[in-house]
Amino acid sequence: MNKALQLFKSLIGKDSTTSMSPLMRWLNPTLLLAEEGVLEFSYEIREEMTNPMGILHGGTTAAIIDDAVGAAVFSLGKEHWYTTVNLAVDYFAAGKIGDTIIARASIVKNGNQIINTSCEIWNKERTRMIAKGHSNLIKLEKRKT
Repeated sequence: MNKALQLFKSLIGKDSTTSMSPLMRWLNPTLLLAEEGVLEFSYEIREEMTNPMGILHGGTTAAIIDDAVGAAVFSLGKEHWYTTVNLAVDYFAAGKIGDTIIARASIVKNGNQIINTSCEIWNKERTRMIAKGHSNLIKLEKRKT
């Protein structure tokens, strides 16, 4: 098991206040599941994550997807950084302040230069899909250790 995956496994059940990602610290999800290339997070929708209608902002939803798939790529333990080159999101249902949502991010294709990812966001009961996103990430320089 690679070091990144070991780290994620040690964080199951914990919030993200110690994440290396400033955005993830702000979103502050709780890690529910960690497997190589698959991560699940739970988020509580806070007021500052919503739009003027009081529902989860589309930009926040996209940020959740982007950050979660980035973490899923990191869980692969690759020696290079990867960054998003595109992100497509379909929105299906609203989330409201106080709702808990679940994001499941996974690797669809682990290519050498491009990694294709997917993320589904569900309500807490996993009976209603809130959104689904697909993203491609491209290899950059080697990570600093």
